[in-house]
Amino acid sequence: MTRVLNTGRVEPKSGETRSCVVFLHGYGANGADLLGLADPLAEHLPDTLFVSPDAPEACAGAPFGFQWFPIPWIDGSSEEESMQGMARAVDDLNAFLDALMVDEDLMPEQVALFGFSQGTMMSLHVAPRREDAVAGVVAFSGRLLAPESLVDEVVSRPPVLLVHGDQDDVVPVQSLPEAADALQKAGWKEVYAHVMEGTAHGIAPDGLGVALAFLRDKCGF
Repeated sequence: MTRVLNTGRVEPKSGETRSCVVFLHGYGANGADLLGLADPLAEHLPDTLFVSPDAPEACAGAPFGFQWFPIPWIDGSSEEESMQGMARAVDDLNAFLDALMVDEDLMPEQVALFGFSQGTMMSLHVAPRREDAVAGVVAFSGRLLAPESLVDEVVSRPPVLLVHGDQDDVVPVQSLPEAADALQKAGWKEVYAHVMEGTAHGIAPDGLGVALAFLRDKCGF
């Protein structure tokens, strides 16, 4: 049985929902962590609803935060526990997206995923395995998990934007070209990348600007 995700939201500035950005936060954070990005984005995306769910599990490594799945080298969990946790979170996220589209009367091509760190890992895993392609995936400071399985499991190929700081000491910047290579080998035609110079594990203004351009130009928001 899937778990209901507690969700924050920022309504469209225009009052009419024509698109939706789903923020997926990183390990140990919560939905509110990324929801603040709605304000600068909404100025340019007035018809966009922004939603930001909390991940489904309390985080052992951050008592007041949440996690999509355990991370063994941080919290001492086993690889098996991590994989089981991710499988459950994938089901939770898919159920969340299905319900969101019904509740908000949205088509998949009107919904984009915007992940950071572990939220990026979820975005890059879930989006390609959904039958109907979402509008796009904005993937900050994360990595593509199980790239070897993507070729056999991919069913849709939405546009993907990979963004990473070149000073990231949490998830190495090398994760960006590795993800891009795996996506292209799995048949992606639209993979875009941006490296934020002098940026650690975070979202810099130039990266957010590139994300906005991607949402407008490639996702049609």
